[in-house]
Amino acid sequence: MTSVTTPPQRRSRWGMAVGLLMVAGAVATWVWGMDGRAGATKPTDPIARFLLAVAVILLLSHACGELMRRAKQSAVLGEIIGGVLLGPSALGLLWPEATAWLFPPAVLSSLTTAAQLGLVVFMFLLGCELRFDRVERPRTVGISLLGSMGLPFVAGSGIALAATPMLAGESASTTSYALFFGLALAVTALPVLARILVELKLDGTRVGTLALSCAAIGDGIAWLVLTLILAGVGAASGGEALQTAGLAVALVSATLLCLRPALTALVARIRSEQLLMVSLVVGAIAFSALTQAINLHPLIGAFLFGASVPSDSPVVLRIRRQLEGFTLTILLPLFFAGVGLVTSVGLLGNDMGQWLLCGAILLAAQVTKFIGAGGGAFLAGLPKREALQVGTLMNCRGVTELVIASVGLQYGLINQLGFTILVVVAVITTAVTAPLMRRLLA
Repeated sequence: MTSVTTPPQRRSRWGMAVGLLMVAGAVATWVWGMDGRAGATKPTDPIARFLLAVAVILLLSHACGELMRRAKQSAVLGEIIGGVLLGPSALGLLWPEATAWLFPPAVLSSLTTAAQLGLVVFMFLLGCELRFDRVERPRTVGISLLGSMGLPFVAGSGIALAATPMLAGESASTTSYALFFGLALAVTALPVLARILVELKLDGTRVGTLALSCAAIGDGIAWLVLTLILAGVGAASGGEALQTAGLAVALVSATLLCLRPALTALVARIRSEQLLMVSLVVGAIAFSALTQAINLHPLIGAFLFGASVPSDSPVVLRIRRQLEGFTLTILLPLFFAGVGLVTSVGLLGNDMGQWLLCGAILLAAQVTKFIGAGGGAFLAGLPKREALQVGTLMNCRGVTELVIASVGLQYGLINQLGFTILVVVAVITTAVTAPLMRRLLA
């Protein structure tokens, strides 16, 4: 049977083609101007360079996302891959002059700033997605979550201790580095998991509900643990570290006891949806600045603020949908590009030991998550087939691991090799989740 292309598909293809031509034309105009044969564009203009870099990032990320969607994968996986392709693992390896020209230091600084703003809003939205009131069968969730996070955490910490000279950052203590690496392997990406469940039509099933509950609570635990880890990082003395830890505990306590009731009252009283949206975004950014001021990462503040918002409110749900469009489409790909620009598979080089270490970490991440989550679900009473599905779904690490890995690199907990390995783990574990689930559902 001859396939017929629907109008939306045609429009999508035409849109991608036109976008490609526009970016190609902009690049050609730029190069022409640099050669001195036309003065339309100044090669040193930082705004023009920044806008061109953003155009290239968005085009490539969403083109890869569309390819992944057609391959029955999550679009966010393609966007991550698009970001990696722009870095030293692909473009920088094949055409390093192009990478250096497209992303000079001034452009990288602007992209980093824009990406940080996007991450703050993203973490705010991620916190808003936490719905502890919808957790069903707490015993099943508790056992599954314990296995899902506990086993990978132990395995990751053990591997990290065995490979400290290869993976640890220069300024990291052994304890904080090992705890961080275990945490990085223990996470599950709640937003990516939710989209996979919708695509597989599992979002209303017992397996889907259990996986989402575990991922939601796991995300909350992960960011609280990361808060405590970062409390002791960058402190000049033990007393300063203790002070930061005390401030972190006080911040979390104030968030639970004071901020949550205040936001509930705010949502109930403000009638203007636009004003409420601005108030929530400003509050998330201000809370991020507060956590930065007490030597914690600003993303922790955004997440805590989002988790305090009454997510069962219809107006909050509409605000989330409005913010998600711009954040996920425009700002988050800039973060993926930033990840790609510091991810270099070439760091593994010809050293067989480093490749074996990468393979061992990937295998440990997959197996321990599968056995921990699936085994916990089975022990909690789920049938074997459903327990296998839970173990498969919880292996989706996606954006969450990338964000945590970026925090670890920024704070010197891991080096660039450790960061690259975690990116590889995030991409591969996310890529295999949907295909494995389709096999189990067949």
